[in-house]
Amino acid sequence: MEKKSRGSEKKYANVIKEKKATFVVFVCLRLFVIAVGVFSFINGAYENLFYCLLTLVLFTLPSFAEKKFDIDLPDVLEIIILFFIFAAEILGELGGYYTRVPYWDSMLHTLNGFLCAAIGFALSDILNRNDKIKFKMSPLFLAITAFCFSMTIGVLWEFFEFFMDVFMDTDMQKDFVVKNVVSTLLGDSTRDPVMIENIRSTVLNGKDIGVHGYLDIGLYDTMKDLFVNFIGAVTFSIIGYFYVKTRGKGKFAKMFIPKLKKIHKTEKKDDKA
Repeated sequence: MEKKSRGSEKKYANVIKEKKATFVVFVCLRLFVIAVGVFSFINGAYENLFYCLLTLVLFTLPSFAEKKFDIDLPDVLEIIILFFIFAAEILGELGGYYTRVPYWDSMLHTLNGFLCAAIGFALSDILNRNDKIKFKMSPLFLAITAFCFSMTIGVLWEFFEFFMDVFMDTDMQKDFVVKNVVSTLLGDSTRDPVMIENIRSTVLNGKDIGVHGYLDIGLYDTMKDLFVNFIGAVTFSIIGYFYVKTRGKGKFAKMFIPKLKKIHKTEKKDDKA
């Protein structure tokens, strides 16, 4: 038992040594979230406490994925994932950054598109380099697969936001105020839509809500999120294309692409040689 415990301790120490920067970021963010959780509990803000507990669970996902699937996450990717979770849950939800900081939501969705494309690209590239697989995918096909993977994740998230708003009475799909509306419902036929311009107010249940325009519920927010996700996905797909084209010579792409530990160890030996 002692030998096993010593072996596990050495293994854990080696992991910390190899991923020193990631470990420091993980500990700092975790301590901060715990402090916020304790403060929320003392003040009876149990919803905030739930977000803190959820964040702590999400923080463990990268290390869980490494152990479960025997993959190696680059330090840069893992640190960005940790900051992404922190920015979305603690700063975004508890700190109110989604409404207080302009383009905060757009920034996170763009980053999400970029990261999901990296993960999708890695999954495809691992399969592509497997000797047991009889077919090989071209760099262009790998890039397209990564793009489609990222966009699919983005669409599924928008589905989640929609169902939460409908069934849980949340407001994840934020409202937008628009000045002009084109409507076939108000027109004579679908071939003759009516354009309503310079909308000055929106009335709900006979009450003017003080909005200088038409209150769009969710559509603009959804399309904006998908568009910035598209930008992030396209950006990494292009980077990934040239990464495979040059067979891994691109240092920038390496910082975001997870690899099987067996392949990663082999590449390390090749680099030293």
